[in-house]
Amino acid sequence: MLVKVVITAAGKGTRLLPFTKEIPKEMMPIFSRYGSKEKIVRPILEVIYEQLYSAGGRNFSIIIDKRKDAIRKYFTMDKKFLNELDKKQKRTILKFYQHLEKSKINWVNQKSQLGFGHAVKISERYVGKDDFIVHAGDAVIISKNRHPISRLIDIGKNDPEISAVILCKKVKDAKRYGVPEIEKSSKSYDIVKNVVEKPKKPKSDLGILPLYYFKDDIFNSLKKIKPGRLNEYQLTDAIQKLIENNKKVVAIKLQKNEYELDVGTVATLKSTQEISYKYG
Repeated sequence: MLVKVVITAAGKGTRLLPFTKEIPKEMMPIFSRYGSKEKIVRPILEVIYEQLYSAGGRNFSIIIDKRKDAIRKYFTMDKKFLNELDKKQKRTILKFYQHLEKSKINWVNQKSQLGFGHAVKISERYVGKDDFIVHAGDAVIISKNRHPISRLIDIGKNDPEISAVILCKKVKDAKRYGVPEIEKSSKSYDIVKNVVEKPKKPKSDLGILPLYYFKDDIFNSLKKIKPGRLNEYQLTDAIQKLIENNKKVVAIKLQKNEYELDVGTVATLKSTQEISYKYG
């Protein structure tokens, strides 16, 4: 099922300096399976792109800033480089290039670092009135089941009353996350009653992960919210605005044998590489 995609990849990656001065954190290497047994190394953003492509993504808006030209270069076909490879070397990258040829990628420059919500807001002219997926460029879900991306799309597409579908997991320190308050609705999803970004007193042990499905009314909410801490616009606040306007927001959870991996800090980068080597 074809769906538009917004990938946010404009963050500075300050917690991984000095490495990220020249190389974006979205280009951090993780392990990925090629075929049934072989392990190869890919940038985390490529793994994310391939998952979204497999779920039907063909129209991508990738939010970057002017210092992240390495991402644009990587996502541009290099036939000269390809011709310099032998057959075995070529096969690991050829499929990626074939998918790029079938995709439309809009490069959107986030001139000011004003938060996750702002990054999504500036994609409106590319998304238009269509439903779309939002995916952070520095976090990936590894799944042995039907991937959460596909589950989000199915739920959002099949219920016209739903304005947003969020993905959550149980966490030990909910104060570090956007936290939903939910009530059971069906086997497929829970109804979200309230969301708060990094609450001092969390009302649940669930944390929101940076993978979402939205209808276009999220843009109206993004225009109404005010900047918070560090003068940043939070996507969580816009989701709460949907709820306050009586829009239907639902949540699904990570299942068994699904892992959320991110490369935002030294500690998570280490665990991401270890887990991706074992399960990727």
